[in-house]
Amino acid sequence: MSESLLLVAGLLALVGGAELLVRGGTRLAARLGVSPMVIGVTVVSLGTSAPELAIGIDAAAQGSGSLALGNIVGTNTLNVLLILGIAALIRPLTLRSHAIRLDLPAMVVAAVTLLLLCADGVVTRFDGALLVMLGIVYTVTIVRAARREGLAARAEFAREFGEPRARVAAARTRAVRDAVQLVVGIGIVVLGADWLVSGAVAMAEGFGIPVSVIGLTIVAIGTSSPELVTAIVATIRRERDIAVGNLLGSTVFNILFIFGITSLVPADGIGVDPGILAIDLPVMVAATIACIPVFLTGRRMQRVEGAVFVVAYLAYLASLLLFRA
Repeated sequence: MSESLLLVAGLLALVGGAELLVRGGTRLAARLGVSPMVIGVTVVSLGTSAPELAIGIDAAAQGSGSLALGNIVGTNTLNVLLILGIAALIRPLTLRSHAIRLDLPAMVVAAVTLLLLCADGVVTRFDGALLVMLGIVYTVTIVRAARREGLAARAEFAREFGEPRARVAAARTRAVRDAVQLVVGIGIVVLGADWLVSGAVAMAEGFGIPVSVIGLTIVAIGTSSPELVTAIVATIRRERDIAVGNLLGSTVFNILFIFGITSLVPADGIGVDPGILAIDLPVMVAATIACIPVFLTGRRMQRVEGAVFVVAYLAYLASLLLFRA
């Protein structure tokens, strides 16, 4: 299979696998009475970040750490500027106090922490362990917040899905089906990641393009497609809590868990590409910080602000393709 076909096949497998994973995981969590916002921040975020995790581990194992880091930085920048911007263009986004109190600060802290850890030119296993620990703290905080929402969440689930909880046998059957769907999705994601990394590395070598740029562009855009689809569908359905929660949560998970776990793979750490350190990481941090004033002004992201975010990403992407590809 040629490099381009391998790349495309990997992207398609990642998107399809992530869709199965998100569907199964979301419905399983919802049956437990978890609210839409918390589902977006945790289950959906983890599910849509599964491609990044599979790619990161595979790339690190193959000695292409710059591809893994470029993918995380490129994906997060795309999530915040392009996908969040497009969602706001479709319908203005509202950020609940829960997200303002937990997710927005966590996103900024995660981005700044990654920049600081990359400053010395290498991300070690110790750095990766630190990121994972911060991710655990973040997740525990989210879970505790979810417990406080218990009764209201169960009522909300009953309204949205209309499944009488008295039908225990039927509910168990559906739960098993959702679990199988989730496991199959994980398997497809892992397979797709292997194809995509192999194709991306071969393409970079064939055309003389830096692997980091491939990660920042083609791979990042491909692995962000689950977030894009989830955000657009959720916004159209007026489930903006899931749309915003998914994007904020994915950005945090990508850094703390995905790149943290990836950094634990190579014994000598992951080298940081000078271009990523000088340009792309600061752009990602700036995009993240830009969300603070946007959402704090009335806790809404208006269409005009979404348009600014989209234009900013297109300008960044154009600079990548013109000057570094």
